[in-house]
Amino acid sequence: MSMIRDLTAAVRPSFRHTLRKTPTTYTSYDPTRDHSASSAVVDCAVYRDGRRVDDRACLTPRGAMRQVRESGGFAWIGLHEPTEAEFAGIAAEFGLHPLAVEDAVHAHQRPKLERYDDTLFTVFKTIHYVEHAELTATSEVVETGEVMVFTGPDFVITVRHGGQGSLRNLRHRLQGEPELLSKGPSAVLHAIADHVVDGYIAVADAVELDIDQLEIDVFSPAAKGSTRGTDTGRIYQLKREVLEFKRAVTPLLRPMQLLSERPMRLVDPDIQKYFRDVADHLARVQEQVIGFDELLNSILQANLAQATVAQNEDMRKITSWAAIVAVPTAVCGVYGMNFDHMPELHWRYGYPMVLAGIAVICFAIHRTLKRNGWL
Repeated sequence: MSMIRDLTAAVRPSFRHTLRKTPTTYTSYDPTRDHSASSAVVDCAVYRDGRRVDDRACLTPRGAMRQVRESGGFAWIGLHEPTEAEFAGIAAEFGLHPLAVEDAVHAHQRPKLERYDDTLFTVFKTIHYVEHAELTATSEVVETGEVMVFTGPDFVITVRHGGQGSLRNLRHRLQGEPELLSKGPSAVLHAIADHVVDGYIAVADAVELDIDQLEIDVFSPAAKGSTRGTDTGRIYQLKREVLEFKRAVTPLLRPMQLLSERPMRLVDPDIQKYFRDVADHLARVQEQVIGFDELLNSILQANLAQATVAQNEDMRKITSWAAIVAVPTAVCGVYGMNFDHMPELHWRYGYPMVLAGIAVICFAIHRTLKRNGWL
């Protein structure tokens, strides 16, 4: 976003879920082995003066931390869906709190910001829009994932869950902004928050198009006589997807406000003011999502009202035809009675006169009902 470019320009002249109730048993940490070198690590690097240190020793979490302690800078370690055993060594190496480690391993957490001693633990829900040719009652509109960020004085550890929300491109982009990375781990935390909220904005715009199309389908004249309430499933499915979106956006607003308003030792003052911009964008998305939810409620109610009106119209038509059929039924019922003396019973033109009378009365009833909009 533009805030990153603004920050770069500003610093260049001066050379920025509910916890599980049962305790988790972690693999014991053996200091003689490099447990931190696990298959879950997707990238590991040390950044000094905003530039990536080209040293093979930095390719493992333990080697990266040794470089940081010897020469300064900070380490950024990225993991994807680590197991308890894979994360145990890293947690011990960096002194991560067991409760935060448990959340990071098991995922399914709500967005939040927690502080454990000298470490900030932040949870983000990532949202990906699922492309579809047509919205149906079973369409998946949004796909969610999670990114957990441990931010310390000299390290950043990102733990990603789900197939979406990769931080590879973000890392490469930041590496092209050494002035920004020179501000330390808080610059990475801001970039991740900015990246996640940018994703929210893109998804909100795509979902808005789906809702617009749904409105057209529900309220178009061609659809009124044919849907008969069949759009209800599509509306309900989209409403469920919007609710999933809402669960990702709403809880994150308070953590972003805390990062932008409350002074924190782990957040550089030059970076903190830019969290305010992230919070503003997030508030805008939250308003959009709440509006989507309310609009879908209105569309659902309108669709049900249309179905009710269509049913009433059907009942009126059935009642009208029943009234028309009642005339010949009554007349024929009278003449079907077993009487010896009836008017015009033996008259030559009696039968055609009765048929003509039935036809005229039925035509008059039909014309009257159609003029009144019943047929």
